[in-house]
Amino acid sequence: MDDSESVLNISNLNFYYGPTIALHQISVDISPKLITALIGPSGCGKSTFLRCLNRMNDTIPGTRVEGQILFNGKDIYSKDYDLANLRQKVGMVFQKPNPFPQSIFDNVAFGLRVLGLTQDKSELEMIVERSLRQAFLWDEVKDHLHENALSFSLGEQQRLCIARLLAVQPEVILMDEPASALDPIATLRIEELMVELKKNYTIIIVTHNMQQAARVSDYTGFFWLGELVEFTSTAKLFTRPEHQLTEDYVTGKMG
Repeated sequence: MDDSESVLNISNLNFYYGPTIALHQISVDISPKLITALIGPSGCGKSTFLRCLNRMNDTIPGTRVEGQILFNGKDIYSKDYDLANLRQKVGMVFQKPNPFPQSIFDNVAFGLRVLGLTQDKSELEMIVERSLRQAFLWDEVKDHLHENALSFSLGEQQRLCIARLLAVQPEVILMDEPASALDPIATLRIEELMVELKKNYTIIIVTHNMQQAARVSDYTGFFWLGELVEFTSTAKLFTRPEHQLTEDYVTGKMG
């Protein structure tokens, strides 16, 4: 994959929790406006890798990064990199929905207000509506915008968190098992939403659900014990993997 076509370029990435290495020599390029899935057993480094991409691991004492991550050609770990801008442009959706104990409207407007992205009330209302529509949530909540977000279902809360992220206009959306706490119908809505969002956003999803990875993603990376064993098109990884370890994992022989 040509670097010029990639939104993220990861080279020789090592990550440490204290003296323990959690990621070893990860090198991969992420293409724009596609869905990349990361699979592998628990504890193999998938979520750690995901959090490296917007420096969320910085908040954990004793961690250390080696190697390079370029976002649109700039090293996100350089000393002069704007961390607030990085987290605006590379946003995170967590495993468990985390809406604020505020109204639907105030949740979506939160980032816009904090970052000062709009001072105009009508523009704010327009962006909130647009973001809720993008998250497939508008029709369900348009008459309840001033109700507490915590009163809604988990599936609605997760789509609200996605709307909150979309409001600040990210380029990359990181999703750490975004449907693992949801029922099958809510999971399907999230998957449909991801496929729609990739028209405008780059999406990277960590999932334990290999069927989900096969359904929604364009590329898949298989992690094992902190190493990226294989990274290729999803169709190839699930039908013609290059490594025996990959085949054993996706066929259920190990992991």
